[in-house]
Amino acid sequence: MFLKEIFDRNDKLISELLGIWERSVKASHKFLTDEEIENIKEYVPQAFKGVEHLIVAFDDELPLGFIGINERKIEMLFIDGNLRGKGFGSSLINYALKNFNVNEVVVNEQNPLAHNFYLKVGFKDFSRSELDEQGNPYPIITMRK
Repeated sequence: MFLKEIFDRNDKLISELLGIWERSVKASHKFLTDEEIENIKEYVPQAFKGVEHLIVAFDDELPLGFIGINERKIEMLFIDGNLRGKGFGSSLINYALKNFNVNEVVVNEQNPLAHNFYLKVGFKDFSRSELDEQGNPYPIITMRK
């Protein structure tokens, strides 16, 4: 496995990352319906293109997961749903800490695996909101380093 910051966010890579995103969300966001996932999925490619730093974990040419960072905030971290628990998320977090000094992340309260993962790597709960960043009724926890 190797990590690479992606500057050329071409359609092929975006499509591969969207597949990872979808498999990851279906494995971890049990509180979302299939319809909600499909609605959110429409906006994800723009998020890939708009994030300041996009780092992808690869096995040869195959993407396994990714992290997106704006300034010092983790905007997205997704590992292929079939590959979770193998250290790829920790590798991406460690890279982000070392190279971008990240200090904030927002996590869905209804995703305890993600919340516990961030606690394990040193983030602490900072604040809570009943609504997510898009105003939807999914409680979120802002965590800081």
